[in-house]
Amino acid sequence: MSIPYYSAFEDRRPPEPLPYNPLREALWQFLAVVTLVIGGWYIAWRWSSSLNPDALWFAALLALAETLAYLGLILFVANLWRDQPVTCPDAPATRGEVDPAAPDPSLPITVDVFFATYDEDPELVRLGLIDAKAIAYPHPIDIRIHVLDDGRRPAMAEVARQEGVGYITRATNEGFKAGNLRNAMEQTSGDFLLICDADTRPFPTCLARTLGHFRDPRLAWVQTPQWFYDLPEGRRLSQVLQARWGARAGRAGRAVERIIGECRIGRDPLANDPQMFYDVIQRRRNHANAAFCCGAGSIHRREAVMEAALRAFGSKVERRVIEAEEEITLETRERGVAPDLLDAIRTQAVVTEILSPYRFHVSEDIYTSIVLHADRDRGWTSLLHPFVETRMLSPQDLIGWTIQRFKYAGGSLDILINDNPLFRRGLTLRQRLMYGATFYSYLGALWNVVFLFAPTAYLFTGISPVAAYSSQFFLHVVPFILSLELAMMVGTWGIAGQSAKASYLASFPIGLSALWTVLRGRRIAFRVTPKDRQTGRFLHLVRPQIAVVALTVAGAAWATLALWALDTGHTATGVVTNALWGLNNCIAMSGIIRAALWQPNPSTPEEP
Repeated sequence: MSIPYYSAFEDRRPPEPLPYNPLREALWQFLAVVTLVIGGWYIAWRWSSSLNPDALWFAALLALAETLAYLGLILFVANLWRDQPVTCPDAPATRGEVDPAAPDPSLPITVDVFFATYDEDPELVRLGLIDAKAIAYPHPIDIRIHVLDDGRRPAMAEVARQEGVGYITRATNEGFKAGNLRNAMEQTSGDFLLICDADTRPFPTCLARTLGHFRDPRLAWVQTPQWFYDLPEGRRLSQVLQARWGARAGRAGRAVERIIGECRIGRDPLANDPQMFYDVIQRRRNHANAAFCCGAGSIHRREAVMEAALRAFGSKVERRVIEAEEEITLETRERGVAPDLLDAIRTQAVVTEILSPYRFHVSEDIYTSIVLHADRDRGWTSLLHPFVETRMLSPQDLIGWTIQRFKYAGGSLDILINDNPLFRRGLTLRQRLMYGATFYSYLGALWNVVFLFAPTAYLFTGISPVAAYSSQFFLHVVPFILSLELAMMVGTWGIAGQSAKASYLASFPIGLSALWTVLRGRRIAFRVTPKDRQTGRFLHLVRPQIAVVALTVAGAAWATLALWALDTGHTATGVVTNALWGLNNCIAMSGIIRAALWQPNPSTPEEP
């Protein structure tokens, strides 16, 4: 029997939440305002004074891309604007403490723990079940653990029996994970639901540190940070150099590290670490009541989920009735529809429509969040709990990473285009801005393509998108870049953001593919992210990124030759500026190209 690779990481512990610092918050907000002012000044200058009239198509295209990116920056600043102190309320003991209207307030709280699975290894799910049974709580409460098996596998049922937990399955896979959760809710009755994926492993503190937030009777769900405990740590630069070229190279590597700090090769090659998203982006949405559900590691109030589902169900039924009534009156030219016929139409609509607590969608988590936030009558709230309470596995190769990111992008863009939350009734302005920032970020592939190929276009042709690479150009662009980098450094203090920025730029093919799929009306398929490592090299998945590097290098070589030997319109300042810009793009592309070549450390236990 083989030993799973992740057994080597059992002793790893998650990082603590970033500490709240009011002085740093004030500095961040000041720098953010300065950056937006300088950025607005730069964009205005670009349109009014810098466009190259001899290549207006190129100049306007790049200026438009910069303007769209600046709008994304405004949304990002709005998202990060304000943090809140880290809190962890006392754990409640009875239903009355989390629901003032509970019919039996003295009864203990009940929690259903759901492990949704389809085709994952039953032994992987067993690990989560064992950890769930070890959940500790300072008061006697009723914790009921269930395996939700959409694969209908005897082996999975046997694991559930051996671990003494519930086993729930169904005849079809309608609605995928959302349908699986709905089916389980119909057969359970806990006050709260802890949602786990097949690889989710709760820590003992999972409920003790989260249920206290539900003392607020309006709180619908709490999302906890997802933490991948199997991320490769990589090897020190000195170790790599010494292994390859001997002791002298190792000493040179240590000297370099003394200057620039610790440098690890192969550390998190796929940029999977989600700390930036949870500890910065999601956490700072708490002030706007806009932290959305991300599925695994979230705790839901059953009442909120069911009530929102019933409201949505009623609205859909009435919409079907109204549409049918309008169609009949148009065909018959009657003023109204007979009451008996109207009742029959309503009955048919009730039968046809699906009551689903979680929206049947590839991004059911964020979709359901929008529905709950839009329920203005109940005023449901959400919260990103800052402490890591579960651990799970990351995509271990570029195939798994691509499947996951395409699903995220495609699901979000499908909501944006077909059910845009900006126009949904009930959401506050701040919530619209937060959801808008999420969906707008997935459009970034459109302008990132321009940023990636604009320097190449100049290097090959000598056609400039600006009137001149003059002192005025640098006077406008350099302060904007410096203020932006400084503001982001302070705003995300404690988390290295370079890999996330590079990954965002390098994933442009996935964004374009997802956008094209949605625009053509194609359905975004729900594919389970593989949990097993795939062997091999995956350069075929990064051909566009390789093309960016190859074209940039070739363009720089050609521009250098043209500058000295040909009359092509190149200038020394233009060549240096675009070559440096292209170098930055190549560095961003290099990360995902290395990931396509990355192989797991052979020292991790995988052999029988």
